[in-house]
Amino acid sequence: MQTPTDTPVLNLAAELRLPTNALDYTILAIYFVVVLGIGFAARRSVKTSLDFFLSGRSLPAWITGLAFISANLAATEILGMAANSAQYGAYTVHWYWIGAIPAMVFLGLVMMPFYYGSKVRSVPEMLLLRFDKWAHLLSSALFAFAAILIAGVNLYALAIVVEALLGWPQWVAIVVAGAFVLGYITLGGLSSAIYNEVLQFFVILAALIPLVVLGLKKVGGWGGLTDKLTATHGENFTTAWGGTGIGSENPLGANWLTIVLGLGFVLSFGYWTTNFAEVQRALSAKNLSAAQRTPLIAAFPKIFIVFLVMIPGLTAAALIPGFGTADSGYQYNDAIPYLMEQLLPNGVLGIAVTGLLAAFMAGMAANVSSFNTVFTNDIWARYVVRGREDGYYVRFGRLITVIGVAASVGTAFLASSFSNIMSYLQTLFSFFNVPMFVVFIVGMFWKRASAKSGFWGLLAGTVAAMVNYFWIYKQGIVDIPSDQGANFVSAIVGFVAGAVVMVVVSLFTAPKPAAELQGLVYGTRSPGMQEPPAAGDDAWYRRPALLGWGAIVLAAACYIPFSF
Repeated sequence: MQTPTDTPVLNLAAELRLPTNALDYTILAIYFVVVLGIGFAARRSVKTSLDFFLSGRSLPAWITGLAFISANLAATEILGMAANSAQYGAYTVHWYWIGAIPAMVFLGLVMMPFYYGSKVRSVPEMLLLRFDKWAHLLSSALFAFAAILIAGVNLYALAIVVEALLGWPQWVAIVVAGAFVLGYITLGGLSSAIYNEVLQFFVILAALIPLVVLGLKKVGGWGGLTDKLTATHGENFTTAWGGTGIGSENPLGANWLTIVLGLGFVLSFGYWTTNFAEVQRALSAKNLSAAQRTPLIAAFPKIFIVFLVMIPGLTAAALIPGFGTADSGYQYNDAIPYLMEQLLPNGVLGIAVTGLLAAFMAGMAANVSSFNTVFTNDIWARYVVRGREDGYYVRFGRLITVIGVAASVGTAFLASSFSNIMSYLQTLFSFFNVPMFVVFIVGMFWKRASAKSGFWGLLAGTVAAMVNYFWIYKQGIVDIPSDQGANFVSAIVGFVAGAVVMVVVSLFTAPKPAAELQGLVYGTRSPGMQEPPAAGDDAWYRRPALLGWGAIVLAAACYIPFSF
């Protein structure tokens, strides 16, 4: 299945240098001052390791919900999904309404009671309780490694974009962004990251909304936009399901079945339900109800954010004949920078640049804060230096944050070996998130899954996905049209291999005693899952089930205008 990965995301057109002035840089400087100020303010609340790594489990749902969506709304997604829209049109909605909302609702309604009720500090720790230390150690190591790689992706992408738009050397952009992320996370821990992510969410909106409004005005509104695109790209370009029948051909290279099952299940659920960079925000909530509502609250802005990234891509495709082709002088990835350069006056331009930087920093901060938690609690404190006083682990958490940021700077340049960033990210997800998801699902819904099956299932899924990508695809043993198509196949291979190995291993090894599975297998409950609702949590807008089904219905309803 293709995504915006068939065109390089790192090579912006040379003529896109933005006409920034002192006002724009003043806005940018104010933003950086506020970011560090939040870090200093949050430092006062850090007294224990729980405060540093999980904000003392004290944050309200609306804060954690906005941080949840902001951590996902990295600039790689903003640029990549706008490129996707410029190339494929309204098909982009699938990555949000099928490829995110159902999985986010599943996380909130089904999985958060297990995560939060068991009082784990991380997603890998859940595997320690359900399986054994080997599954826990392997998942911790894989996640820590992936988090550093993904943080490096955000840094490298930021450097390329800033160099193209502002003329800063790459190393300056990397060092400046890395230093600020390091500063506010080291000072205030997860609370600082979360409160900055809330700020970054609104800054990102302030950057994207003017592009949408001015872009639509430029092309004569939505009607003018659809008329232009229908004339130049065909009638399916502005529909969600046009040309997706089985056996039909379309630019996306996917039919409705692969969209629903491949994107909507394997990759989507693998990412949203096991990625600790997201789940960590929910674990910092003040109670179980708030933890459940975190991804559900985030689901509502997620439904509509697609318009903020899709419409700029469609607008660029309408304004420039052949946008994205060699003759136009632009690549699909130039959609948002092109509109920034053409439409935004100084001042608003400064806000837009700040929004892009905020998006990159939010993505990096989410991965760095989750990395320091997993490395400190799941690796260092459990297997290397055990039984020390709590203050020691807070100090070590700050130290490993420094190391994590330094490692991210190093891995930033690893991303340059890939033709585009979005493909690189999807490759990492197929390697690390999908195998972990299958282990969670089998362990959560099958009591017979043995302690040893977790380790072997995770190992088999990860190895199988890598073998498919690096050997079967890269060596040309099987012809797969694109990198993203290979990622999709790798995800399926990893999922199936992990599930098969878990079943086989479980049939030949002893299951865990039933008493040890309370609160870890569906149909059982732990005391933490039975906590009474806090005062006022019975209001309709605080009911997780109502929020979850509301998000599903709203996302489904959004398809109606794009289905004909």
